[in-house]
Amino acid sequence: MEPVTSKTVLGLHLPSDPRWVDLASLSLEDILTDHAYCEQKAATACISLIQSYPERIELVEQLAPVVTEEWGHFRMVLQELNKRGLRLGRQRKDEYVNRLLGFQMKGGTTLQRLVEKLLTCALIEARSCERFRLLSQQIPEESLRSFYWKFMIAEAGHYRLFLDLARLYGDPAYVDYRWKEYLVFEAGMIRSLEVRGDRMH
Repeated sequence: MEPVTSKTVLGLHLPSDPRWVDLASLSLEDILTDHAYCEQKAATACISLIQSYPERIELVEQLAPVVTEEWGHFRMVLQELNKRGLRLGRQRKDEYVNRLLGFQMKGGTTLQRLVEKLLTCALIEARSCERFRLLSQQIPEESLRSFYWKFMIAEAGHYRLFLDLARLYGDPAYVDYRWKEYLVFEAGMIRSLEVRGDRMH
């Protein structure tokens, strides 16, 4: 299998700060808590898309299994916390996601709003995949490397799915243009955000 990299597969314009993995390694309870809520929110986002666009048959059929998968991931992270005698903390404000939501184009047609939502989801999954890859390669504990490798593979598939759906429902040329705008915006945002080991993003 070709290795998952930010350049060849995900297209991200800026890699994560190399200090992030070291900081995350020192805050396992916090990073696992944030990871758990990320999986929960991913499942909720898919449910919301299905509820908002039930007439989009391909979307419903392809996202329904993702809901189950993301909720299963949430349970896997809970099990990892329990195995270590750690507790699920409280959900924290996700500045990364909130800024992406703020970048979404407002107004437009129903399909244009759907494309914006799908591109946002694709970018969140792409950055999550990149960070899981870093954890799978660099976190000191071997069992956690294997743990995060599995999540990396899943997120790569979700990223591609959301991008494919955006191209299905929007004009492919426009979607590609808008995707490039998202990538530029996200890179600038990553530069401006504080590097924190208690956040997945």
